[in-house]
Amino acid sequence: MSEVGGSKELFPFPDGASQAMPPDYSGVIAYQGLREMVRRGELVASSEIARDQFQPASLDLRLGRRAWRVRASFLPGADATVMERIAQLHDREDSPEIDLSEGAVFEKGIVYVVELLEHVKLTDSLTGVANPKSSTGRVDVLVRLIADRATAFDRIERKYEGPLYLEVAPQAFSIVVRQGVRLNQLRFQRGSLTGLPTTIPGGVQELYAKGQLVKSDGALLPLRGNLVPLTVDLKGDGSGAIVGYKARKTTNTINLEKICHYDPRDFWEKISDIDGRLYLDRGEFYILATREDVGVPPWLAAEMVPYDSASGEFRVHYAGFFDPGFGWNGRAQGSRAVLEVRSYGVSFLLEHGQTVGWLSYSRLCGGSSDLVYGADIASNYQGQTIALAKHFRPWPGV
Repeated sequence: MSEVGGSKELFPFPDGASQAMPPDYSGVIAYQGLREMVRRGELVASSEIARDQFQPASLDLRLGRRAWRVRASFLPGADATVMERIAQLHDREDSPEIDLSEGAVFEKGIVYVVELLEHVKLTDSLTGVANPKSSTGRVDVLVRLIADRATAFDRIERKYEGPLYLEVAPQAFSIVVRQGVRLNQLRFQRGSLTGLPTTIPGGVQELYAKGQLVKSDGALLPLRGNLVPLTVDLKGDGSGAIVGYKARKTTNTINLEKICHYDPRDFWEKISDIDGRLYLDRGEFYILATREDVGVPPWLAAEMVPYDSASGEFRVHYAGFFDPGFGWNGRAQGSRAVLEVRSYGVSFLLEHGQTVGWLSYSRLCGGSSDLVYGADIASNYQGQTIALAKHFRPWPGV
């Protein structure tokens, strides 16, 4: 078995199974495994990792002190570090290094790179996958993890040891950020970086048929392999109901540390009385929701496929990761998936009940998580319907 710091590896490959692992040896690392990774020095930070950074199957990452405004998004490539690429793309005279210790404005339409407080020392059996936090996606901020010598965003290869950085690109609104703000989360999986075994306890088809994964007000749609379909709700619960929001053109900024602070009317237009049809204007940003309630049993995690050209030229989710326990109370019940929608290339007509996304479910490594998403850990979006980010007050009169 592999060793880390002179002790046995936490998630070792079984003997002879490095290339072809039995399903029981693979999966997403749950809360208790993440805590052990910190104890063993595989997850470290320049300041102590706080207890509330741990989610049921992911770890919130924090912005560090230094940030750089760069000319374009980039990947370092196999032969370069992130700092080497920043030196090439960052104009020191026109845009000095940004100190986030006192806070700074990140302007919409500009790309920034920020060092993170956390860094990793991965074992041979683990890979990392990152995604934006839900609140980040809902204010239309594109964030992507970058590691040294990376050839893909939001991926950390096996055996990587080193710093982590975050690309931050506000799209609809300028934002205020500070050192310590959490914009993305990182999860670890044991097995292939490009996917996990689709064989899960109970089987996707059986769990789907029993209402464990989604609750629908109509007949269940057919699965696509083991992917669970989701459709869009453009009717709500009756006449005049808000079914979505469209981002306004505004110069107002959003301080991401302020919760339930902003009047949503300063940033959004409500969408209602549209008779089940919505024209997605090219390049505009929308918040919508699924018809289905989504559920994630405590022994599984789920991820939404963010873009599928077969369904239309639009993206439906920035964040896309659903922790164990999301929307689950013995079955899927009471929590919709909120969609962060942007149409590309051409405008697109969206209709009520149209399939807009697919959920991929994965097993947890070692069984259920000791921590599950929900009220007990003050999860922001358990029991949600159509909801803006936590930074906004409720829409007046709703």
